[in-house]
This record gives sequence, structure tokens and C-alpha cells, in this order.
Amino acid sequence: MSNKYYISTAIAYTSGKPHIGNTYEIVLADAIARYKRLCGYDVYFQTGTDEHGEKIEQKAADNNLTPQEYVDNVSKEIKNIWDVMETSYDKFVRTTDKKHQKIVQDIFKKLYDQGDIYKGEYKGLYCTPCESFWTPTQAVNNICPDCGREVYETTEEAYFLRLSKYQDRLIDYINSHPDFITPESRKNEMLNNFLLPGLQDLCVSRTSFKWGIPVTFDDKHVIYVWLDALSNYITNIGYDVVKPSETFQKLWPADLHLVGKDIIRFHTIYWPIILMALNLELPKTVFGHPWLLFGNDKMSKSKGNIMYADDLVAKYGVDAIRYYVLHEIPYASDGSITEELIVSRTNADLANVLGNLVNRTISMAWKYFDGYIYKSKSNDDLDQELIECVESLEKKVHQKMEEIKVGDALDEIFVCLRRCNKYIDETTPWTLYKEQKEERLKEVLYNLLESIRVCTVLLQPFINSTCQKIFLQLNTNDQDLSSIKTFGKLEDKHRLNKPEVLFVRHEI
Repeated sequence: MSNKYYISTAIAYTSGKPHIGNTYEIVLADAIARYKRLCGYDVYFQTGTDEHGEKIEQKAADNNLTPQEYVDNVSKEIKNIWDVMETSYDKFVRTTDKKHQKIVQDIFKKLYDQGDIYKGEYKGLYCTPCESFWTPTQAVNNICPDCGREVYETTEEAYFLRLSKYQDRLIDYINSHPDFITPESRKNEMLNNFLLPGLQDLCVSRTSFKWGIPVTFDDKHVIYVWLDALSNYITNIGYDVVKPSETFQKLWPADLHLVGKDIIRFHTIYWPIILMALNLELPKTVFGHPWLLFGNDKMSKSKGNIMYADDLVAKYGVDAIRYYVLHEIPYASDGSITEELIVSRTNADLANVLGNLVNRTISMAWKYFDGYIYKSKSNDDLDQELIECVESLEKKVHQKMEEIKVGDALDEIFVCLRRCNKYIDETTPWTLYKEQKEERLKEVLYNLLESIRVCTVLLQPFINSTCQKIFLQLNTNDQDLSSIKTFGKLEDKHRLNKPEVLFVRHEI
């Protein structure tokens, strides 16, 4: 099927409740998935939880729970936050699912049988929180380069994946597929820091803990978290080492893996090599998105600067938080969040620009024409300028969404909404009413209402609940992309519903 679109987030690690920085990824993926559905794609959107590893085993013990009880609780909490954010995922996967575990075991055995996995001994520096091994040159002064915590030396028997065997093939692939890793800076980092200096084979099993998927032919070993977690993208859509399902053949390769920049190495080096070893196509694009920082700091419990999505939604509403994280995080550089910034952005854009425009316009239609809309033939240059802004909007939004520049797409819509507010100031409907220029007043209000409808159609992927409220006030079912191909879909003598406030202003 040519118009399928498979998008995934990284699966969230069940070590604890996700903060707003972790939650940003699922909202970003949701906006892209909803936009693709609006464009008519058959979208499959997958997210979920990564539930194995030494860190989980330790956390469970600290809480006097079994690892399974511990991950059941945390996975439920993560799913709840994804639901609070009104994300439209099609599948929420869990790596403790029996079917997933069986296929991961089959993948491990297949790679072992064909010589891509071999048994050896690991001696090196290990970071438990990151579940990562490091060389002394990488972990300077015994400090993990990813999280800044102390690493410890470990020696254990382990199975290894032959990364070195596929290294040159992967370099060629990255160089010949410019869209595979975005943004460009992440691609250069993977090539220059990891691939070109030469890959070391990857440890893919552990013996020092038990909470993982057992290796079927050597039960002293559990399959290490990255082979287990990364495989979720194929195990949950029907991959099988013998005969993949029709669903798998329809959906794979993924169109977009959306992951944090801190785990892009796993998704653009380890995962492609696993897929090459399985003789499967690589995902079309891996986007390593930036972080959401608290002010200028990375969020961490030790700094006490963590913000949680459900707390923020309870205070400001889901669409205010969705809008903030989608708008404020640039394509390639980190974004910033504080409550002051949320309040400032909500007041400026959502309450002043969008909410005020909808409320003023619908209120005037009720005040002057008892809630009815009338098309009129009166038209001048001001009208044309507004209509051209609205008619060119879909193309501009589409271009930005194709480039995964979601904040820029929102900006394009708000340029149009601001133009509508300016149009009110330019045409002064209250003056037209006083001067009894009824035909002109009808045209001005019609142009405004139709412009609001078009902008609302395009806003649906980002703040869907608010858009449904606007459509209800406009009393229209013309909500799809086909309805905005030409300006003027709202019907003559159509009656609006009463205006309601969309966003309240907050005090800082």
C-alpha cells in the first residue's frame, strides 16, 4: 500500500515516571501522526515501554517488589501520561510481552547460527543507569560520557554482535541516503565519532543479573537490553524469522523513528546493523530530536528541576502544554521550559491571538446578524490580501511538516491568525455597522469566519481538542483537508453556535 506511514517513538524506560522532557517525544510523534492522517495516509503509530535490565532489577528490589510488579506499575503510569497528553498511538508495546520475548530469542538464535553473534569475554567500564559499556578513552576519569555518573570495571562472559563486519556497508548506506539520519549534525556525529574511527563489537548478553529475556541455548545469559528494546519496532508488527506476517510486509520499513538525541547512536548504528544481519530494509528516517531543558539545565531528580506533564495539564490544560512543547523546541537545538514561559506563550498566542480572534468574530456575528453567516459580493484589496494568506497556508504548513519542522508549521498558521486580527482592525466591523454598510459587514465577517475554519483544519494535529471546540462554535463538519482547497466552503445563511471562551489568561 503506497500511502502507509509507520511512525514510532523510542520506548520509554520503566525506571520511573517520565518528566515533561521525556513526554515531548510522544507529543511530537502524535502531531506528525495526526498530520499524516489528515493528509490521507494509513498511519500506524507505535510507542510503549522498555522493561528489562539491571537497573530495573535494582529498583524493584529497593521497592520490595518483583521486577514484573515494578514494571507493571511504571508502564501503567507512562501509558496514563501518554493518554493525558491525548496522543493517538495505535499500539502501546511492552517488552515483557511473551510474543515479543519469543521473537527476540529467535532473532538472537538466528544471528548466532549465521555467525553474526559469537561468545567471548567482556572486560570494560560499565554504567548501570545508561546500561552502556565504555572504553577508558570514552569514560575519562571513570565518568560516563552520557550521564556523568561513575562507571565501574567489570569482567564477564558475554555474547557479542559483529558490528565491525557491517561497518563499511553502514557508512556507504548513510552516505548514499541523505535522509536516513536527521538533522545533519547528528549524521556527522555518528560518522565522525563512531563509524569512521572503527566500531568495536557490541556486547549483547549479560550474566550478572537475571531480569531479561533468557538466551534459549545458554540460560546463564540474558539478552542485553539494546537487542531486546530495539527489536520492538519489528516484533510488534508481525516479524518472524521464518515467515514475516502480511502486516509486517505492509508496514516495514518504518517511515520515521523519532528518538532523543542521546540514543541516536543505538538507532543509527546498532539497529541498522541488526537489520542488515536479518536481511531487512532500514527505516527511512531516524530523527534525533533535541532536548527540552528546564531553563538552561537538563532535568534531573538530583537538581530538583523536574516538571511532569500531568501536573502541568491539570494547571494549564492539555492543549496549552501540547502547543508549548511543539512550538518551543527548535528542529535541531534544545528548547527551554519554565512555568513563566508556559504562561507567557499561552497568554500571547492561545488566549490573545487564537482565542480572542474566534471569540470576537463569532460574538460580532451574533451581535450584528443573530448568529447567521452571509456571503456577499462586496470585495476589496484588504479581502484579497487576507484570502491569499489563507489560501497559501496549506502548502506552507505541508512543506514544514515534511521537514519535521513542527514549530515552524505552527508559526505559519499563527501568521495567518495574526493577519485575521489585523484585518479586524483594518475593516472595523463596528464602524461598518454604525454606518449601516450591511453588505460590506457581511463580507468582512464571512472572510474572518472562513479564515478561522481553514486555520482550525490545519491546527488539528497540534491542539485537537481546541479545534473541535472551534468547529462546534462554527457549527461545521467541513474539517478535512479537501475542504480547504478553495476559500469559501462555509455556507450562506448558515447559523453559528454561541461563542465560548477557548483559553483563559494566566497570571505569572
